This record gives sequence, structure tokens and C-alpha cells, in this order.
Amino acid sequence: ESISTEPESISTEPESISTEPESISTEPESISTEPASITQHLIPITLNLTLLIMHIRQEQPKDYRASEELTREAFWNVYRPGCLEHYVLHNFRTQPQYIKELAFVMEDDEAHIVGHIMFAKASVALDDGSLLPVLTFGPLSIHPSLQRKGLGLRLLQHALAVAKEMGYGAVCMEGNYHFYRHAGFVLASSLGLHYHGEPRESEVPYFLATELIPNYLRKQEGTYAPPQPYFAAAEKATEFAEYEATFPYKEKLKLPTQLFE
Repeated sequence: ESISTEPESISTEPESISTEPESISTEPESISTEPASITQHLIPITLNLTLLIMHIRQEQPKDYRASEELTREAFWNVYRPGCLEHYVLHNFRTQPQYIKELAFVMEDDEAHIVGHIMFAKASVALDDGSLLPVLTFGPLSIHPSLQRKGLGLRLLQHALAVAKEMGYGAVCMEGNYHFYRHAGFVLASSLGLHYHGEPRESEVPYFLATELIPNYLRKQEGTYAPPQPYFAAAEKATEFAEYEATFPYKEKLKLPTQLFE
């Protein structure tokens, strides 16, 4: 199965870690190259002639449940009947790969959480036998009522700028190239990277990467696999079911646009 990474509801399931459901607008937006501070930011966004003020800040423990509820809303029935991205997020927080400094929420002017993104440590297994540290991200979630307005891209740009300030060298992920190219992502095969489970000579269209440090990925070839916590829902099925039972009932629908059953 592959983690699809399509806007505003970026799924975090391997083989195409979706990092955004039906969300992030695919219209090009300028990508700021100025460093962003880990401190809070106010981002003015013009939508339909109305100025919305969206506030991005680092996620705090008090936000965890709200972030998971948002993620569930953003992904529900998008890639499969129901969703599992909220559990992936919940489980990741106790894993060593999770980077709390790179978990951000976006709030509206009434302090409601309308967006969320998380990053995790990953690695590329280089052909010489060594491991090259990289980052990955997802789920990336935007409330369904605000999707396709560029908010997911702005949240991602903010997080990437902070990751660069922190000294991280590159980000690998699975997603929609036509969206993520606006955040600087390219096909990972162009950087000498291969995706696990795919032929080395193939150009995997959903496997993307971006360098935060110039030439960080251009030293030698290697293979990338998503961190194991992305498979938590399958590996901890009973725990996942118990966790899902703590949320209000929502109907699971099988839709023709879904990737997974």
C-alpha cells in the first residue's frame, strides 16, 4: 500500500504517504526563502477579498486531542473508508522518530485549530552501507472547510524553514509532485534516491525529496523507506480500534476515488 500525499490531508501510510487530503491548492504560490523563527507567526491570507489571519505556532500537549480530531476530520473517507491518519499521529508522539519541535498547529482568529503538521526522523540507506539522516512529514491536515485555499502549503513552508534553521539536511516523502513542487520538492530519483520495494531503475512518481542543505543528497545513491510508525494502525489493530472508539461515530463510506480498501 502506498502513502498518498495529497493536499491538506496528507496521509501517512506507506507507499505513498499521503500528506494532505483534498486539500492543498495546486496553484503555484511563491515560496519564501527567508528563515522562519520557531516563535509564533501571523500569516495574512487573502481569500475572496476577505483578509484571514492564520496564526502558526508550535504544538503543545494541550493541543494533542484537538489536532487528532482535526486530522480525523481532514482524512475521513478520503483515501479509504474512514481513516487511520489520526492514530498514526497519536502513536508517533511516543516514538523516538517524532520531532516535537517540528509539530505545528495553525489557528484561526478565534484560536480554533484548523491546521496541523508533524515531522519525523528518517534515513536513506546508502549503497556504501551507511545511513544518511533525513526528515519526512505527515499527516498534514487542514480543516475540510478551509482546504484548497493554500493554507496547507503555507503551513508546510513554515515548517520547512524551521527545519532548515535547526540544521536538517533534506526531506523525503510520498506525495503529489504537482502540488509539492511548489514547496521545492522534486522527484527523488533525480537526486539518486530509490524507493524501497520499487525497481532501482524506476522513476517513482510519488517519491519526492527536497534539500534543505545544498547538495546534501547528491553524494551517493541510496534507498529510502518510511519510518515504521507509519504502519502502526496495521501492526496495532486492537489498540487502533480501542482508540477509534473514543471518537464520535462517523459513517465509513467506500468511494470510487479512494486508494485503499
